[in-house]
Amino acid sequence: MASQPGPLTNWPWHKLGNFKYALLAPFVAHSVHKFVTSNEEERDFFNFSILPILLLRLLYSQLWISIARYETAKSKRRIVTKSLDFDQVDRERNWDDQIILTALLMYLGNMFIPGAQKLPWWNTKGTILAALLHIGPVEFLYYWFHRALHHHFLYSRYHSHHHASIVTEPITSVIHPFAEEFVYFLLFSIPFLSLAICRAGSIATAVGYLVYIDFMNYMGHCNFEMVPNWIFHIFPPMKYLMYTPSFHSIHHTKFQANYSLFMPIYDYIYGTYDKTSDSLYEKSIKGRAETKTDVVHLTHLTSIQSVFHLRLGFASVASRPYISGLHLWIISPFSYLLVALTWIFGTTFPIERNNFNNRSMETWVVPRYSFQYMAKLEKSTINRLIEKALLDAEKMGAKVLSLGLFNQGDELNRYGEIYLSKNPSMKIKIVDGTGLAAALVLNSIPEGTKRVLLIGKLNKLAYYLSLVLCQRKIQVETVQKELYEFLKLQLPQEMKDFMLLSDSYLSKVWLVGEGLRYTDQMRAIKGVHFIPYSQFPPKFVRKDCIYHSTPAMVVPKAFENLHSCENWLPRRVISAWRAAGIIHMLEKWETHECGEVVTPVDKVWHAALKHGFMPFKYTSEI
Repeated sequence: MASQPGPLTNWPWHKLGNFKYALLAPFVAHSVHKFVTSNEEERDFFNFSILPILLLRLLYSQLWISIARYETAKSKRRIVTKSLDFDQVDRERNWDDQIILTALLMYLGNMFIPGAQKLPWWNTKGTILAALLHIGPVEFLYYWFHRALHHHFLYSRYHSHHHASIVTEPITSVIHPFAEEFVYFLLFSIPFLSLAICRAGSIATAVGYLVYIDFMNYMGHCNFEMVPNWIFHIFPPMKYLMYTPSFHSIHHTKFQANYSLFMPIYDYIYGTYDKTSDSLYEKSIKGRAETKTDVVHLTHLTSIQSVFHLRLGFASVASRPYISGLHLWIISPFSYLLVALTWIFGTTFPIERNNFNNRSMETWVVPRYSFQYMAKLEKSTINRLIEKALLDAEKMGAKVLSLGLFNQGDELNRYGEIYLSKNPSMKIKIVDGTGLAAALVLNSIPEGTKRVLLIGKLNKLAYYLSLVLCQRKIQVETVQKELYEFLKLQLPQEMKDFMLLSDSYLSKVWLVGEGLRYTDQMRAIKGVHFIPYSQFPPKFVRKDCIYHSTPAMVVPKAFENLHSCENWLPRRVISAWRAAGIIHMLEKWETHECGEVVTPVDKVWHAALKHGFMPFKYTSEI
């Protein structure tokens, strides 16, 4: 929102949410009916193609978002190194408004403007005329309108909304108040209206001009340089006819320079060209010195639809805790295609880069879904992917690699120990996060608790929790005989008296792991605290019980460039396993936390608090 919003700031359909697409329904129905019922000579292919054009533009825009976010997660050619935040993601979530408006105006234009019906597929004269009209009136008028928008009166009421984004993404290019965007549409309509008047329009010219506008808009707002310098060496005048991402980034950082639309020629003519544009371009295209990564967190895909929740997926979806909604199920066929592709060709890839106290952290994704970790045939492949990621992180100078979700486990890799045995000279530290996860679970137990029920799949964390609870003279009960016998065997003799095999479910505090069943929850008494020690949250079944979050921490304010949610966790909250790797690096601990090794809970707890990480204590009574 602009600092002092002016008239017609909001889009007419802003209260409709995603139902705004229903505005197109009458036009689409009329177009399809008209096309189907007309004979071949009377069919208007341009009118019929408006819906496919809209759908392709949506897909095209999403591809730009995904590619740009992937590049900024790994590229050395980043232009602006400042942080992108949740406020910007929220501000830019209506990027599809301009595509809907384009479709509506195309339908209306086709209905009421003479010469806009039954366009041929190609018209050479019209294509040349459209190009000339863009270079002349469109670019010229846009330049002066853009300069006017930077006058205090218009800037504070309209254009400041766009400039609130210092670190630009492709979709930043189309984020404007409605009144401002409508003026842009009037400017871009000059070639369309002129071709209609001259009866020189064609489907190829109309679609080509839209593709050109989208390409230049999105390319110019990427936060990495992508225009190769050989273009300017082969044809030097091109610098006046095509801008670059670095050229336009100066406009977003200095505000009073580089006003041109796509062609810098008018900035040269009227003296608003910034003299640092060339040097910034050369610096960006060459690439910055390799930024050292201190910590790598290794995660993986969860459900089939989770691929769309990645930072590289749908930005507005990724900025909220993951919930598998109807909109994700509708596009699930694409998910199954991605499953097949990742299964065959997948390799670990970066999705996020964060900064904290001048330290750099990255999150990488193993392209495997949760169900694939359950398949024995996938075990060796997953281990190869994890080991390769570990060696790649070592090569780039990372100090720590933390294992998230199912990337650790006794059956899979002995909680990371097999990688140490295969690479004994490796300097990078492997962290499975058991110590911090245990600390968070223990600090979630209500004060004064004398006994807890441990239920769920046995793992390293379950054993360590039992050990610490017994040390604190808190009775640990379990209804699982196999779990009881293992813990009784492993615990020191002086602590075995605090371990009890029970046939009741009367404890008010349950520590729950993977495999908690519906029938187990239904046996709980009213008011039970379900505290997960699992990577995944239990299903909420009981309305009269209290469900705690999986072990997680709220990051400090200084933790930068965090603008997507980690799975089901809320904004600016990260899992204990991810936080553990960061704290391990900040403390410069020289030991691994994998295999049977666990960082003492008090040690890691105080270290986390010292660096500003706070426990996430969300509870839900449904």
